[in-house]
Amino acid sequence: DLAGHVLAFPFGLDGVHHHPGLHVVEPEVFVRVVAHLGDGLARQVLRLLARHAARLSGMPALADDSGLCVAALGGAPGVQSARYAGEPKSDTRNNEKLLATLANHDSRAAHFVSVIVFVRHADDPQPLIAEGEWHGEIITEHRGAGGFGYDPLFFVPEFGKTAAELDPAVKNGVSHRAQALQSLLARLRR
Repeated sequence: DLAGHVLAFPFGLDGVHHHPGLHVVEPEVFVRVVAHLGDGLARQVLRLLARHAARLSGMPALADDSGLCVAALGGAPGVQSARYAGEPKSDTRNNEKLLATLANHDSRAAHFVSVIVFVRHADDPQPLIAEGEWHGEIITEHRGAGGFGYDPLFFVPEFGKTAAELDPAVKNGVSHRAQALQSLLARLRR
């Protein structure tokens, strides 16, 4: 059971702090991925980050990354979600660019993807990889004051609200990160 374990996260902590059963320790040395990565390379980097965190902490560790994929944009912004509008990263500029880029598109289908890599120790020969997806659509104007990133534009039909309008406990129970963490926890319990 993962509950009670201390995990070191090298980055991507938003929304993870409040997941039941996890205690988060942020290492003092952060490794930042600011590259244009394809899916396979991104997973390799996450493995390296998890191993690095495990080596630094001497404990099990995980690394996570997530992104927004918009169907009409061929999956963009994808792995570049945090810096979609360039440096320095800015939620406001990212949202403005997304709305401008989607202005002439009828399809607004989108989903968030989260990939988590967990290692039991730095030399773990079989890291666990878990994924989660959260489907919705991009609306044309901001709604809600909660959350971060694309949350004010990400409408979740099953709730009739944007991610920014959801109660944090609800969001943390159904989001892409929640799904990936639930998948990871289920695999660890096997």
